[in-house]
Amino acid sequence: MSFKLSRSFAALALVAALSPLAGCAGGGGLFGGGGGGRDTQYVARDVNTLYSSAKSQLDRGHYELAAVLFDEVERQHPYSIWARRAQLMSAFSYYAAKDHTKSIESARRFLAIHPGNKDAPYAFYLIGLNQYEQISDVERDQTATRAALDALGEVVRRYPNTRYASDARLKTDLVRDHLAGKEMEIGRFYQRRNQWLASVSRFRAVVDEYETTSHAPEALMRLTESYLALGVTEEARRSAAVLGANYPDSKWYARAYELVQKHAPTA
Repeated sequence: MSFKLSRSFAALALVAALSPLAGCAGGGGLFGGGGGGRDTQYVARDVNTLYSSAKSQLDRGHYELAAVLFDEVERQHPYSIWARRAQLMSAFSYYAAKDHTKSIESARRFLAIHPGNKDAPYAFYLIGLNQYEQISDVERDQTATRAALDALGEVVRRYPNTRYASDARLKTDLVRDHLAGKEMEIGRFYQRRNQWLASVSRFRAVVDEYETTSHAPEALMRLTESYLALGVTEEARRSAAVLGANYPDSKWYARAYELVQKHAPTA
């Protein structure tokens, strides 16, 4: 899912979570129609004016300025009901501005102060979404990918029947496919260098840990190749057999079958 689509879903979810706020934002705000480059220095304001200004900037797409203003709501009026709402709005604003670190910090602060709040599922979901948006391609370090998997899994475990969990499950499948792709990339790297034991380890991980991903058929074929290169013909035949049983129409099975028939035919 692209950032734009993810952001749209997060925005709709936030509107639903904080629906009583729909009519609270005024028009002018503290900085009129100014953008994110305006001076954010200002004096203390009443909570309604401050919150309305933040919401106005968010509606205009001035996400960083909106986040700063929502933070100021919490700072100036920490005991107001608006402070709780502003924390989530700040977290979303930072997310929309692609400042994932600050968005996660805001969401976690909300959860630390309001762990049992009805909007806690959204806060957990937003943490997962921020981690998800930081996933890099398969040729780079996958720390963010694993963090995304953990965060999205937390949403599913804690709130399995929410709309957030439904989206988290979808993203979890994409993340698992991404991690499997990383294992495949490393395994093929070892194969090209004839480091067969190392390649077996990587392809085995895909088969054992990511068997439901799109990479499983190729992993079984690559295992067949690697086992044949090592002279472990029984394991090669077993890998090809599993591939044939689960993916009989796959191009990978056709290739594995050909290899086994050529290099390890049964007696």
